[in-house]
Parts: sequence; C-alpha cells; structure tokens
Amino acid sequence: MMKALILSGGKGTRLRPLTYTSAKQLVPVANKPVLFYGIESVVAAGITEVGIIVGDTQEEIRAAVGDGSQFGAKVTYIPQDAPLGLAHAVLIAEEFIGEDSFVMYLGDNMIAGGITGLVNEYLELGCNSEILLAEVPNPQQFGVAELTEEGQIQRLVEKPEEPRSNLALVGVYMFDSTIFESVKRIQPSARGELEITDAIQDLIDRGLSVHPHVVRGWWKDTGKLEDMLEANRIILETLDVRRSDHQHRYPGCQLEGRVEIGEGTEIVDSVIRGPVVIGAGSRIEQAFVGPYTSIGDGCTLIGCELENSIILEGSEICRVPRRIDGSLIGRNARIVATDRKPKAHRFMLGDNCEVEIS
Repeated sequence: MMKALILSGGKGTRLRPLTYTSAKQLVPVANKPVLFYGIESVVAAGITEVGIIVGDTQEEIRAAVGDGSQFGAKVTYIPQDAPLGLAHAVLIAEEFIGEDSFVMYLGDNMIAGGITGLVNEYLELGCNSEILLAEVPNPQQFGVAELTEEGQIQRLVEKPEEPRSNLALVGVYMFDSTIFESVKRIQPSARGELEITDAIQDLIDRGLSVHPHVVRGWWKDTGKLEDMLEANRIILETLDVRRSDHQHRYPGCQLEGRVEIGEGTEIVDSVIRGPVVIGAGSRIEQAFVGPYTSIGDGCTLIGCELENSIILEGSEICRVPRRIDGSLIGRNARIVATDRKPKAHRFMLGDNCEVEIS
C-alpha cells in the first residue's frame, strides 16, 4: 500500500501580498486551486490515504479540502509548527506513514500528465526512492542532481551557487520507510532547515537505491507570478468546452475559441476570445477578455480589456483605459477609473506590491 504526503505549509513569500491573506496552494489556476491538482493527481494514481502538512494557513486548507471525500480520498492533517524544511515534514509524518511507501508531493507544484506512470515505475523498480528531475535555466534556485555517465545519482546539492548540472529536483518524490532513518541522521542546513536533498544523499551514502527519472513534459513550481500565469495558460489550453449555445445565450456578443462560462454569469456587448474560463455569477459588460484569462466567481468587468491574467473571485474592474495584461489580481480587489479632480493616480497597496504604469 502507498500513501501520499502533500506539503501545504510555507508562507508563499514570492506571491505576496496575495499570500498574506491566502494560502499559496489555494491560489487558482484555471479557477481551480493549485493544491487540488496535486490531490487529484495522487488519487488518479490509486492513492487514497493522504496526509497534508499544514502550517499557519491550516484553517483555510482544511476548509477547502475537508475530509478529502470530494476527491475520493481520506485526508489526515499534520500540523507543522514552522517551515523547517521538507525533510522535517517527512519526519513529523512518520506516525502517519508507518511502514508504508509514500509519494511526497509539494502542494504548489503541477506536473503534466499526473504521476500515475511514475508511481507504477517506482513500484516496479522496487527501489528505496525515486526522484524526479527536470532541466531548468536557473538551477541555483533548486536542489540540483549531478549524475554519472551511466545516469546514476552522484551527488545532490541544495541551491548551489555554482551548479554543476541543470537538473533540478521536481516537487514529487517517492520513498519507502528507509527515509525516516536518513532524516534523523542529517543536521539542519545553514538556513536552519532539514533539507530533503541531504536526506536523499544519506540514502545514497548508505548504499540504498535511489532512481532518477528525468521529466520530459512540463512541470511548474507555481511559487512566482510568471509561473502561475504559465501554468494557467497550459491548463487553459486543455479546455474541452462545448459552446454550441453560447451565441444564443449571449446575443450581441462575440465569443471565439474555447470559452467556459459558469452558471448565472451575464455577458453583455463584449468580446471573449479563448481559451478563457469565467466563474459563476460574474458580469462582463462592454469588455474584451483575451486569451489565457481566468476570471473567478462573482467578478464585475465593465468597460475594460484584459488578457493573460488571473482574476480572483469578487473583484471589480471598471472603465480602466489601458489593457490589463500578465496580472494576478486578488479576491475582492477593485480597479476603477475616476473623474475626481485633480487628475492623479491614487493607490491603496499592501506590502510587496508591484504596479507598472506606462
């Protein structure tokens, strides 16, 4: 039997200010929280016993995921007092895992095609661990694997200043119970965390089998705005929407390509060019919504243009004179034009915001 350990702690500093008030794993891609893709991927691989590591945002995670029945899983929540490293997350999950093998999945990661084939490969190989690797342009920001000419793991280094390889560890790992001894043997790194790279290196040093699998499809760590938007584009490309009644439902509007529209949404005198997903109970009026845009439930867009963006629920964008592009706009945000004198830009922004004005 295999179990799953999904990590949903962490502070999401790279997505602030959005993550001051929301768990980074619940930021939506194509109107579905990133975390849900991971849970669905695990269940599709036949794993229904799921432990979720939670931290400061645990109440929000618990409210969204519940007992796991909506996914066909049984979820156990494992609180982590502080983000002390991936290996620390493994350590505190030992009682939940027991003697079973398990897949560890970082809750803000997405991987093409799911993990069913990878889990099957791991079980067929009978190795102690299987790790996923992907070629990246910025390996210094990841755990990096150095391989021998025969394709075996020679060394793992966490965020090296001068990487000897461009193969980064993807946020999906498979282990048997031998990993628990390794996480107990290692020491915290210079940044005060128990690094999973050190624990896997200990497996190798003890002569245990660690199989590397190089991922050839797309994989995304959605911790940054650019990666969120790219993941959104990739998922929207897979939309399979029957829209034969769109023109009947929205006379006077121009809907092109794959457009998914939620219940109760009104579209008036607008152009929607897919792939686009619009949530329930929204209103789009005299607006242009361009490709690769996700709009959450209960949003209002009037007299504006946007594309390649993620708009969370309850937001309002009205009469903005320039097109909005490449943006992530949080829940219940308001971007509105005003005739107030004197004419000037007026902002109310939280910490670590970024605004570009042309």
